[in-house]
Amino acid sequence: MIVTEKLPVPPVRGGAIQTYVAAVAPLLGRHVDLTVLGVTDPTLPEHERVEGVEYVRVPGGTLDRYLEGVLAYVRENQFDLIHIFNRPRLVLPVREAAPDARLVLSLHNDMFEPHKIAAEEAEAALAQLERLVTVSDYVGQRVVELYPAAAEKRQTIYSGVDVHQFLPVWSPEAKPVRLRLRREHGLKGKKVVLFVGRLSPKKGADVLVRAMPYVARRHPDAALVLVGSKWYGENKVSDYVAYLRALAARSPVPVVTTGFVTPDQVHQWFLAGDLFVCPSIWPEPLARVHYEAMASGLPIITTNRGGNPEVVAGHGVGMVVEQPEDPKAMAAAINQVLGDRALRAEWGHNGRRLAEERYQWSRVADEIAQVWLAQAP
Repeated sequence: MIVTEKLPVPPVRGGAIQTYVAAVAPLLGRHVDLTVLGVTDPTLPEHERVEGVEYVRVPGGTLDRYLEGVLAYVRENQFDLIHIFNRPRLVLPVREAAPDARLVLSLHNDMFEPHKIAAEEAEAALAQLERLVTVSDYVGQRVVELYPAAAEKRQTIYSGVDVHQFLPVWSPEAKPVRLRLRREHGLKGKKVVLFVGRLSPKKGADVLVRAMPYVARRHPDAALVLVGSKWYGENKVSDYVAYLRALAARSPVPVVTTGFVTPDQVHQWFLAGDLFVCPSIWPEPLARVHYEAMASGLPIITTNRGGNPEVVAGHGVGMVVEQPEDPKAMAAAINQVLGDRALRAEWGHNGRRLAEERYQWSRVADEIAQVWLAQAP
């Protein structure tokens, strides 16, 4: 498994792909001799074996620098199958370095867009792949729109969540954590709207903050918690983060901004919420926070952007906002959910049940194993 060049595995600095690989690798390692190739990090050794999986780390940061280490390692070792994550531009160089290996590519983003890879290279890369695994139907359909030949190789494998880490808010283990966080941050007695994600314009956190004055008119006891920072593992104050803070300072309801929260602590913040909102205004591939909110037993409001509605619409776990750029539309949805305790409870319990039944990492690993162990065409 070749991970991306930005963040290490395990996800000591966060990252959806890194979380995904770290979760499924030990399960897959029970079936195959597995190596995970990723980037170096000061907190991790360059080589180690954990739970039967080899972890090899080479310098990253930029794709070109990472490619050098990746190709050197692939040339020196022999693999029956190589699974590349989210980097179609690695496919042709890896094919040259490993001419006999079966190649699989997982897409967690729209990486075949024309500004990311030239059409000629994209078509050549797709021709080398045995399977194209995508995290949502949206991502797969977008590739097929650009390159119809990819249709016969495309397969959606929805992501997963650790239901033993992300506990429902009503569980005995969760209650003291919930009470502590709410007490420490002035949220006692509040109806807490929760955002978890990177603080970038496309994620729509500013729309959520701008919606709160309209929420306050009907729910003066509301509060907003923004969990996250500009980028994984750091707390730099970008212009956008400064803008968010200025908006928050003028909000008629409390707005708590946590900054970067380490991956091993994020699950606790879900326990502080009453309603989870993913206000993305870009075509989101399918944000994994939806699964985490479900496992935590929180009702969900998401936006009709990209793959986000695929695990919410029609599943009895939340609702979809059609105009995510409009703070009034967002506020109307929030007001409806905050005003209906029974609905929140129903959606929360449905979400937890779905997380347990459909979105555990064991199911993700099983579906990947089926791809790997299938006979090559």
